[in-house]
Amino acid sequence: MDTLSETADKVDQGLQNMGLDGTSVKQSLKDILNFKEYLTEQLPALTGFCIKVVLSIIVFFVGRRIISWIVNIMRKSLERANIDAGVVQFISSAGKAVLYMLLIFNIAISLGVKESSVAALLGTAGVTVGLALQGGLANLAGGVLLLIFKPFVVGDYIIQDQTNGCEGTVAKIEICYTTLLSIDNKKIVVPNGTLSNSTIINVTAKENRKLEIKVGISYDADIRKAKKVIEDILKADPDTRSDNSEMVVFVDSLADSAVIIGLRVWVPTDAYWKTKWRLNQRIKEEFDANGITIPYNQMEVYLHPRK
Repeated sequence: MDTLSETADKVDQGLQNMGLDGTSVKQSLKDILNFKEYLTEQLPALTGFCIKVVLSIIVFFVGRRIISWIVNIMRKSLERANIDAGVVQFISSAGKAVLYMLLIFNIAISLGVKESSVAALLGTAGVTVGLALQGGLANLAGGVLLLIFKPFVVGDYIIQDQTNGCEGTVAKIEICYTTLLSIDNKKIVVPNGTLSNSTIINVTAKENRKLEIKVGISYDADIRKAKKVIEDILKADPDTRSDNSEMVVFVDSLADSAVIIGLRVWVPTDAYWKTKWRLNQRIKEEFDANGITIPYNQMEVYLHPRK
């Protein structure tokens, strides 16, 4: 078989016989033949690399399924151990992140990257990402603090007491974020760092909650009768702690146009709102039935004729 040089010489000779300058054609032909020879030499290595890439993609998708399986087993094991749901969610989220890092590390090594190079790259990337994402690290640290001190757990209703704060039922506590569900079922995602540095009002932390209602009555009404009506309502209500000594009905203040009667009573936390709404309605109905007027703001205008 002719070599590349011999083939190029033959082509050049043929062009000269036809009276043409074959120098540029000869050079182009040499370049093409050299490139073809290079591809032929590199084909085994290129094929091997493509096979490695395909296998790495397959390993990644298989690894995803294995990671999901491991995380599910870990979650179920923690739940069987009666560990707090927030801790379970946090550990599952952190474990998933670690397993994905190990998977990517192994895939990089299988592609021919040295372990020392991957470790150095991860270290450099960790420092760079750490400096760029200081808020993310703060969220991670905040999540750890929330799990250690437990100002709330999954299922609690909390209020973030600050400017532009939010409130809702805690649905998930993950590695960097906590998810709340509002009363109208809106999903609220709050960074753990923000929660750990905020004043948190845990509405459902205790089994019982003190309910306070105030209502105004006319100055012409019988105060003792109004208080007796409210006391009877409280004793008859199924959710009020009528046996508690802290159940009180009192005259709160003497306002401009009404005498303000107040009540305080303990009720179950999960029945707080429905009890409040029910008592408001019962008080209005019983006051109407007993002729006790609830005044409203009004203005009286007197016209004096000119003399």
